[in-house]
Amino acid sequence: MVKKFLHNGWKMRRTDNDNWIPAKVPGTVYSDLLENGCMEDPYYRDNEDAALKLMDYDYEYVTEFSLSSEDDFDKCDDVLLRFDMIDTVADIYLNGSHLGHVCNMHLTNEYLVKELLKPENELKVILHSPNKFIKEEFKKDPVLGSEDCSMGFPKLRKAHYMFGWDWGPRLPDAGILRDVFLEGVEGTRFSSVYVKQEHKKDTVELSVDAKLETSGPYEVFVTVISPDGKTIADRRNSLETIVIEKPQLWLPNGYGEQPLYTIKVELIDRNDKILDLWEKRIGLRTMEISREKDEYGEEFAHKVNGVKIFAMGADYIPQDNILSRVNKKRTRELLTHCKNSHFNCIRVWGGGYYPEDDFYDLCDELGLVVWQDFMFACAVYRLTEDFEESIVAEVTQNVRRLRHHASLGLWCGNNEMELFVGQEHWGAKYTLKSDYVKMYEYLFPKILKKEDPQTFYWPASPSSGGGFDNPNDENRGDAHYWDVWHGNQPFTEYRKFHFRYLSEFGFQSFPSIKTIESFTKPEDRNIFSYVMEKHQRNNAANGKIMNYMSQTFLYPESLEELVYYSQLLQAEAIRYGVEHFRRNRGRCMGTVYWQLNDCWPVASWASIDYYGRWKALQYYAKRFFAPILLSCEEKGYLDQRVSVNDEKDPIYKSIRLNVQNETMERRSLTIYWQLRNSKADVIKSWEKEIVSEPLSALWLDEMSMDEADLYENYVSYQLVDEGEIISEGTVLFCPPKHFRFASPELTCTCDGDEIIVRSKAYAKCVEIRNENDDLILSDNYFDLNAEEKRVKILEGEPNNLQIRCVGSK
Repeated sequence: MVKKFLHNGWKMRRTDNDNWIPAKVPGTVYSDLLENGCMEDPYYRDNEDAALKLMDYDYEYVTEFSLSSEDDFDKCDDVLLRFDMIDTVADIYLNGSHLGHVCNMHLTNEYLVKELLKPENELKVILHSPNKFIKEEFKKDPVLGSEDCSMGFPKLRKAHYMFGWDWGPRLPDAGILRDVFLEGVEGTRFSSVYVKQEHKKDTVELSVDAKLETSGPYEVFVTVISPDGKTIADRRNSLETIVIEKPQLWLPNGYGEQPLYTIKVELIDRNDKILDLWEKRIGLRTMEISREKDEYGEEFAHKVNGVKIFAMGADYIPQDNILSRVNKKRTRELLTHCKNSHFNCIRVWGGGYYPEDDFYDLCDELGLVVWQDFMFACAVYRLTEDFEESIVAEVTQNVRRLRHHASLGLWCGNNEMELFVGQEHWGAKYTLKSDYVKMYEYLFPKILKKEDPQTFYWPASPSSGGGFDNPNDENRGDAHYWDVWHGNQPFTEYRKFHFRYLSEFGFQSFPSIKTIESFTKPEDRNIFSYVMEKHQRNNAANGKIMNYMSQTFLYPESLEELVYYSQLLQAEAIRYGVEHFRRNRGRCMGTVYWQLNDCWPVASWASIDYYGRWKALQYYAKRFFAPILLSCEEKGYLDQRVSVNDEKDPIYKSIRLNVQNETMERRSLTIYWQLRNSKADVIKSWEKEIVSEPLSALWLDEMSMDEADLYENYVSYQLVDEGEIISEGTVLFCPPKHFRFASPELTCTCDGDEIIVRSKAYAKCVEIRNENDDLILSDNYFDLNAEEKRVKILEGEPNNLQIRCVGSK
């Protein structure tokens, strides 16, 4: 096995001039222009517009490399030049010979080049304008898609979000991404390696299906190494089934451990020389989707090793519009935040690209089940012969690359297209509608039956199973619910529905004030300014945020206060949904909120902003995704009034507590709850001992709170396990803007790696931040009942701490 990486000595220029500048490969046009001072930061103010125009041009990348007898390529039967990712429209030349034209960034491209290689070589890649490409193709065939994107974007197999989205800029960068290398082939090599698992009572049987590019006198040997480093099977013939006794099973985060076995598959010639090696880590598990019929319709639940889990997570979008900035460290930080916030699931959304191997390796390690969309979203596609050939290769390559991962939960055909094509949105009639069915309900299932028969395939999200059969059905499949937010419904509206698996629902907020400062001048810092609106891609969003804010909080007196309230609105909205659906475990089996992260600094649905700052929602998620959750379904103003001037019956006030246990253990617990006044004085208190069964939800009886004053009283509640509070919260019976808060006289002090927060009255949504707003704490945006709370500092320095809560000045 001979390999030579070609990452050094690159230079680039715009093809309409001769101004060569140094370039980095892997890298992108934008990153090289930025590195050489040839463009302004595209994320600052409205620089996006100028950056977009830069992609009207073609760019040429060139490197020279030497080969000698020491490289050993002359001993190889074939030599391949491989590009793991080219974004997107490009022509490739080696020593003046045209190797090929590419126009799908989701493909790996290889070329036979042995006869072209010399002692001194020149490799050239011309990256063509993506803007010109889609404009020209759109003129020929005006197929449509999301109105937030550049016209013609469905015509190019390029990450769609690069052309804009309702949270992303129009920055269609181009580049040579991932590795570029020469690879020598001696005899033959693997074309595909697939490891199948068969689980029996106390054993797991592994069978390896290794396919070669050409047949010959070769042997394939398999070695399996246990998670603790012991060799279980040493160079067994691949035709043998490998039996693993007492297997250590992989389980999602929160349900057990994530042991990973190493499997090495070697291709050996008659002289015992290794010609090719496939080495991966795998987890021993069964991974299914249960669709059993029940009294409500048909369930939709991840089933891992026979256990139906309640999916808790968020939708992942690409981490940057400049993909060269995405690296393992940054991805590890993001996914570790997920694990530490009790996520067990993450959905890779179909409008981006198939992430790097690091992403899936980390999900394997952290126990995050991956819902993997294929990269088709919010658009219609015409299934020409060329397009079919391209997407069949795309799906096949990426399935082969990713199918071994323990974390892979399912393959999904697309994002929202069954829903919109079924409604004949974007002109999806006649042949375009039939092309949809051919792609997602014939071609893709056929490929997966051959390439990955052990992983579940789902035709779209949302879907009830295909065929345009009510794809957003409440009682079957997965659903996207947007009436809270897009439909302007109150947060309590979630409680009217019992979706089987909610794979999208969300609410916008503004990012940290420090994040806002990173892309604005002081005069821009008004949410209706030109620059702020350039960083708000949903045309109606600012109005929606202000509308919901007017229903909930007093009018903010500064941008800082507006940001704070917007983040509380977002957190409360998603909390209402998640807690409701967790209370109905069994009927509902998943809440994956939109969205986890941002690709640039922007107002959006993300819970972690572009710079990694946690919004209030991420802290809320850590609480509402807790393994054992105590939540309260209150009745009061929000579900019975629109205005204080409504003439209706008196408001009925009540609470109903629920304990949801998403662990594998039976627990004896105690619930405490209190009726309090605004000073947090206890008016009445109750307690109840319960037994919480594994993987269950337990309701307590509804309790009337008629004695509570609508504007003066609230309820607090705690769940205690062996003297420790493991879940707690508070509920009001009126909007916070109408509650008569007493002054909490909040204070905070540092004690080593802890911050001590004290209040003298009820304090709602206590926020702690430092001068750079880069603290990550064990808890934040929490309620206090005239008490002291210690919070761990996990990241950042406690410099110039600031503290506030709802209603405080």
